[in-house]
Amino acid sequence: MMDVGRHPNIELLTYSDIEDITGYVGNFTAYVRKKARYVDENECTTCGDCAAVCPVVVPDEFQMGLGSRKAIYISFPQAVPSAYMVEAEECLGQNPIACGRCIEACEKKCISFDQKDTLLELNVGAIVVATGMDVYDPTALNEYGYRRFANVVSSMEFERLISTGGPLEGHLGRPGDLKKPERIAFVQCVGSRTRNPEKGNPYCSNICCMNTIKSAQYLKDNYPEIDITVFYMDLRAFGKGFEELLMRSKESGVRYIRGLPGDVEEIPESGSLKVIVENTTAKRLENHEFDMIVLAVGARPATDTESIRRLVSLSKSPNGFLKEAHAKLLPVNTPTKGVFIAGCAESPKDVRESVTQAGAASSKTSILLKKEKFSIEAITSVLDEELCKKCGQCAAVCPFNAIIWEKKQVPRLVSAACVGCGSCAAECRYGAIKMRHFSDQAIYAQIDAILDENPADKIVTFACNWCSYAGADTAGMARMIYPPNARIIRTMCSARVNPEFVWYAFKKGAPVVLVSGCHYVDCHYIDANRSTVRRMDGLWNGLEKAGLRPDRLMLEWCSAAEGGRWRTIMDEVEKKRLSVNMEEIDRTGPALEQAKVPRPVNPKPTDEKTKAGFTCMRCNYQWRDLFRTGIERICPQCRSNSIRWIK
Repeated sequence: MMDVGRHPNIELLTYSDIEDITGYVGNFTAYVRKKARYVDENECTTCGDCAAVCPVVVPDEFQMGLGSRKAIYISFPQAVPSAYMVEAEECLGQNPIACGRCIEACEKKCISFDQKDTLLELNVGAIVVATGMDVYDPTALNEYGYRRFANVVSSMEFERLISTGGPLEGHLGRPGDLKKPERIAFVQCVGSRTRNPEKGNPYCSNICCMNTIKSAQYLKDNYPEIDITVFYMDLRAFGKGFEELLMRSKESGVRYIRGLPGDVEEIPESGSLKVIVENTTAKRLENHEFDMIVLAVGARPATDTESIRRLVSLSKSPNGFLKEAHAKLLPVNTPTKGVFIAGCAESPKDVRESVTQAGAASSKTSILLKKEKFSIEAITSVLDEELCKKCGQCAAVCPFNAIIWEKKQVPRLVSAACVGCGSCAAECRYGAIKMRHFSDQAIYAQIDAILDENPADKIVTFACNWCSYAGADTAGMARMIYPPNARIIRTMCSARVNPEFVWYAFKKGAPVVLVSGCHYVDCHYIDANRSTVRRMDGLWNGLEKAGLRPDRLMLEWCSAAEGGRWRTIMDEVEKKRLSVNMEEIDRTGPALEQAKVPRPVNPKPTDEKTKAGFTCMRCNYQWRDLFRTGIERICPQCRSNSIRWIK
């Protein structure tokens, strides 16, 4: 960080927040609030006289609460700039009764409570999101006694305890009585690899195993007499030199037991901890006693990741981390052009992986900024101003904010920001928005060609380019056998499917229509498939009102890797087709001729009371959605489709 602060081409803004980001690739505007430090960073010499007289003492966040600091402090060693700052919410000088002791103690007179926040407006061509990650708080895991027993600490707290810059200045001691522990236990996968959302996260946090192995080896190198035991479910030591370090740790005397403690109890007299664990290798129940227990906590997305994600319109994975454009081909790109991701904002990773991805992101950024012109794919939207009714529905559904609309004005479509998902064209009921290369005329022509002969034997299928269409390819390349009745119409996104396409296919004699796209939480276009769900709900209601079976319109999710799932979907759709007789097909056309195409208005809920809740019948995970018609048909936690709506 000090090298970054000294670099002539880097402007480092510390103690600052991003308030808003507008614009598009090559033309972003970032609004940054630089908070008042109440200390002139250019004049401060970090003498520490101000902190010495400050009467306010609070826990030190950098020391994980194991140490203390004053209200005027340096956030961490080697901080840039190397100057003190005042935490306004903690300083007595911000209350009606001001002490002002720091001002009196400062010989340089560089402390002033008259400083105010500064709002900066930065014009940038590209953005790299590197918000990092936070660690899991194991308080919810009552069986381990974290926060109940003083000598049960997290891996991050243990790092601070053994650090030379920590509260004990590098001397090993347990928090309860500062005595040197003779027996230490490490418990793995705390808050990771669990299906219970109240007990942690379902994913592997990547860094926990090697962090424990490193810490255990450090203790053995400096305190060889300490007895160290590691409780684990699996050890994942992948990477250059990692397996060798694990073997070295075992040779040093670190004991590894495959099994996680079921209960931890404290012995009041000594402060030691009693552990009951099932040794799955030896197939027996064991009792152990330790002076200190270290919980190897997992990683979770940083708290400000969600706010940044919304500002620059990024996708996120079911785990809450930011999602890349393509896991293999575009690992640092995002669906939003000109925005890149790096480090643990994308997934938990160690320093080496973070540095590698940061280098890739900087290279991508440099390539972009050196271009005189930016080329885009010719699949974007085109606005016909003469047909536009200025309703603004297109701007409401655009996941990339590529349509700028002011009330009673014709929207302005920014082609550089448009990615061609087609959600706006499907939403516009006046035909004012057209898609290049995926035009309405082309799709209608495909429907006509499919149903021109023997329509009762065909299944009209709209498949998302990125997932469902690729999933069908995967099934084909794997030579999976499934009914050949489906005729696929490729669209860039399932949100491109206009309700009128489905209505037209049914009127032409289609027995079944299938709409398939990315999984609900994995949309390539952030959340465009939520519009798909809303439109399908409207169509189901419309079919039911017309006296037709709504289950003839099917909505399924399938990813590019799920060739087997595509085969299962095709089998189910074929069964549905066989259940539709000619009498139903003949009755469909006249019934729909008299019925209007259902076009649900894009919901804009503002009242918290309108939110609907959902629960998974498999893992009991519960979540909220903004509108009742936006039912998630798959659990974001366990991917089950056993979903129930709750009031």
